[in-house]
Amino acid sequence: MGTPMREAMFWNKTAEGRADCVLCPVLCRISPGKLGACRARKNVDGRLYSMNYGLVASYGMDPIEKKPLYHFYPGSYIFSIGTFGCNLHCAFCQNWEISQREAPTTHLSPAEAVAAAERAARRRDYFCVGLAYTYSEPFIWYEYVYETARLAKERGLKNVLVTNGYVNPEPLDQLLPFIDAMNVDVKGFTEGFYKRVCLGKRDPVLHTVERAHAARVHVEVTNLIIPSLNDDPAQIGALVDWLAGVDPRIPLHFSRYFPDYKLDLPPTPAETLRGARDIARRKLKHVYIGNIGGVEGSDTYCEECGGIIAERDGMALVAHHLEGRRCAACGATAPFIGEVRLS
Repeated sequence: MGTPMREAMFWNKTAEGRADCVLCPVLCRISPGKLGACRARKNVDGRLYSMNYGLVASYGMDPIEKKPLYHFYPGSYIFSIGTFGCNLHCAFCQNWEISQREAPTTHLSPAEAVAAAERAARRRDYFCVGLAYTYSEPFIWYEYVYETARLAKERGLKNVLVTNGYVNPEPLDQLLPFIDAMNVDVKGFTEGFYKRVCLGKRDPVLHTVERAHAARVHVEVTNLIIPSLNDDPAQIGALVDWLAGVDPRIPLHFSRYFPDYKLDLPPTPAETLRGARDIARRKLKHVYIGNIGGVEGSDTYCEECGGIIAERDGMALVAHHLEGRRCAACGATAPFIGEVRLS
């Protein structure tokens, strides 16, 4: 479904009529009539336009734990929206139907998106805290996310980004004042992995985590572990060392890979995720494993006494052991942002 094009932010015009996009580290030089690598920004008569402004390819009400965010308003729900396109091209992409090709869309203006989240927040059967920009890469939906997040913040709603973190510092810094939480997907910890498997670079992603944390945005990190590609214990140890250097209290989620898109390697053994968790727990306070079935690896433990303070069954928070904001056993402050609600 069409909508008026919106002139893009963060680009420079060249004398030859090309448009130099500076939104993300790909730094596309786009000739007239052509699209950038993300397939969402186009040079029209020498000017760069967003082609996905207001176009929603997927939407729904999700548990906040699905993002995954385990320490941000645990047990709550969030109105989740996404568009088409991505500035990375990961061979294992699990949302490739919308990230790597143009999917069917419906139009939703920023005001309509915020109104939908407000209606959900007024319902009594679940606790909706705001909007998540997710499913595909929100940074290549920049103009829409920026305007919607500003409006949502004015209305008292929370804004969440689920992102690959592949963005340049200036647009990141301009958006961060309106963002409350992020889950950043650090796909591997070598330049070679990013170059071969994702057609990108590693360091801009690490800088996104560091800058968001420094701006006091709540950050959690996900690492999808893929057999033979990024499951080496030394690579996992390097990821852990870096994240501990940023803040050892940042939650780290190890997730199980399944074959998808262009990659047909066998699924990650559950034991590999358990081994990664053991490595990470030496330096990080909160480590989770997911996508392995059952309830294993999803509970939150007190930083002081080690007792369980939040129990999860899949993406559902089913019990907590808190008195107010403190561990019921020892009185230590829980590591959560916002109210805790049982699903």
